[in-house]
Amino acid sequence: MDTFFPEIEISDEQAEAIARGLFAVARAEGGVHEKEKALLMSFYADAAGGTRSLAELERAADATPEEIAAALTTSALRNVFIKTCILMAWADNSFDGKERELVNRYAKVLGISDAEVAEHESAVKSYLVSSIVTLANVDAVVDVAKKLG
Repeated sequence: MDTFFPEIEISDEQAEAIARGLFAVARAEGGVHEKEKALLMSFYADAAGGTRSLAELERAADATPEEIAAALTTSALRNVFIKTCILMAWADNSFDGKERELVNRYAKVLGISDAEVAEHESAVKSYLVSSIVTLANVDAVVDVAKKLG
């Protein structure tokens, strides 16, 4: 079992809520970057067999923290959502400003503490670095690790 993204059951409604939340994070700083859209497409294809298309969800209103909390009723779903939001934010090489504010608002309503968000952020950074550590270009790996802090 993958410890970063454990296998959990996600209903179509939950997948749609997560996708809307991820779109909100992606849009928080002015628009959806191509890398963010690719991450969203990958998540939605893996998690959903939903009735709504990803394009429909992209046009939908941003999911409020309260809507996310109503849809994601377990601790596992809530924690995976926050980790995925942080991963989404890092897709464009930064996690700050409005993206961070939105993730923190989601976390607060979901009952996830600031310390837990920091742990999730650390786990995301480790996950991102581990995915590139086998690359031959060591200098590029070091540069990415520095950016992640």
